[in-house]
Amino acid sequence: MNRKVYLDYSATTPMKKEVLEEMMPYFSEKFGNASSIHSFGREAKKALDIARDKIAKAIGADFKEIFFTSGGSEADNWAIKGVAFANRDKGNHIITSKIEHHAVLHVCEYLEKHGFEVTYLDVDEYGVVDLEQLKNSITDKTILISIMFVNNEIGTIQPIKEIAKIAKERGVYFHTDAVQALGNVPIDVNDLGVDLMNFSAHKIYGPKGVGALYIRKGVKIHPHIHGGAQERKKRAGTENIPGIVGFAKAVELAVENLDSHIEHVRKLRDRLIDGVLKNIDYVRLNGHPENRHPGNANFCFEFIEGESLLLSLDMVGIAGSSGSACTSGSLDPSHVLMAIGLSHEIAHGSLRLTVGDFTTEEDIDYTIQQLVKIVDRLRQMSPLYEKVKGGQNNV
Repeated sequence: MNRKVYLDYSATTPMKKEVLEEMMPYFSEKFGNASSIHSFGREAKKALDIARDKIAKAIGADFKEIFFTSGGSEADNWAIKGVAFANRDKGNHIITSKIEHHAVLHVCEYLEKHGFEVTYLDVDEYGVVDLEQLKNSITDKTILISIMFVNNEIGTIQPIKEIAKIAKERGVYFHTDAVQALGNVPIDVNDLGVDLMNFSAHKIYGPKGVGALYIRKGVKIHPHIHGGAQERKKRAGTENIPGIVGFAKAVELAVENLDSHIEHVRKLRDRLIDGVLKNIDYVRLNGHPENRHPGNANFCFEFIEGESLLLSLDMVGIAGSSGSACTSGSLDPSHVLMAIGLSHEIAHGSLRLTVGDFTTEEDIDYTIQQLVKIVDRLRQMSPLYEKVKGGQNNV
């Protein structure tokens, strides 16, 4: 193995040293419980308040609208279940899309078993929801629309502002999973018009095990965890002060460096996409060609299995994925790729490579070089490839 190249930033990111330094005191000398009234508790409570205020300001919210969770999946669960059960007297209909993260889809499936009806919107070949279908799907029983901001697999950015406008005009709450958006696109909750939005610290060079849910003032939502008065009696449990402090620092850095970050990763992403498409045949770029996550490159390679591709890349020190890290153990093709119209055979040959702040041009060039060799070697073992070699691109 010549070198190690990490190209799975959408799965998780390394913690930045500034974040770790900010967290360290809260593991030792500043260890108080934020609910305690003595000086140790007050010190922790002050850190909690400062962190909440930092994150709120970063997205244009009020600090009272930020609620801390254990991560993005918990926040998705809270947003959807909390709104659904709190507004059951108004209706039982929820609208989402076919390409959501499973933290949304599985919650919707759960709610369907408890008397709710769910409409799963189609997407086009790039993974963009159909706004006309959305409008036509809203009924007098619709209480919530949940559409993710940036798709975690193919990187497509949804028209969030337009969706929020439709929801508001019909008196429906709108939730968006912004786990992949924070730190990669500008976010202002008031400009966008969303009612609920969730985030995760470890996607933006912060610690794992901590996230947040933005809940606009006035949204009717049930408490998520009972048993204490934390998070204004909506989410019981002693707060993870070190994690929350680290999350706030990661958000602060992400906002400060947003423009330079986007420029850096977009340049490398485009270098990667161009190199792959120019040097490898029978390959398809998935997701919107322009309106996408600045660091996401998702491909499908015909005549090979994605798992074999991933293992071969790992053997030469390159870390990628075939889609969401939460479904990496599944043998089924990506539900996202199926939703954009790909066949099972082509969807099985998927590869997601995502670049980040620590990626270099040398990393990208090495990856392209190795990918060309690996794809050629794997295809030489495919009888289907031998039959079509030299013909038209079938992807």
